Amino acid sequence: ALVPFWAIWPYEILLISKRHFGNIIEMNSAETISFALILKQITIKFDNLFETSFPYSSGIHQTPTDGKEHPEWHFHMHFYPPLLRSASVKKFMVGYEMMAEAQRDISPEKSAEMLRNLPDLHYKKV
Repeated sequence: ALVPFWAIWPYEILLISKRHFGNIIEMNSAETISFALILKQITIKFDNLFETSFPYSSGIHQTPTDGKEHPEWHFHMHFYPPLLRSASVKKFMVGYEMMAEAQRDISPEKSAEMLRNLPDLHYKKV
């Protein structure tokens, strides 16, 4: 999991498999367990950031289902959380961001540092 250098949303995360495969059903048992654990870790860190149930949109990118081979596709998942500075301050895309270029409210490097330094134990269990 990483915060991509092109991140627009604060605390945006890209989850990429280490092994090249195209879709979720190609995961072996160890990868399935690792995937579940990293999903848990990401969502706990999101919740811990502002000590709230952290909202996010996510999506999994997989090979097309057209029955053809697609060796160019690499399984990955995106997380787009809208919270910016607190549990009540959200990022909203406005006209110039939607039509031209998005404004970064926090650098990807700063987001990555903040998320990395959060505890792995959920704030409600501390």
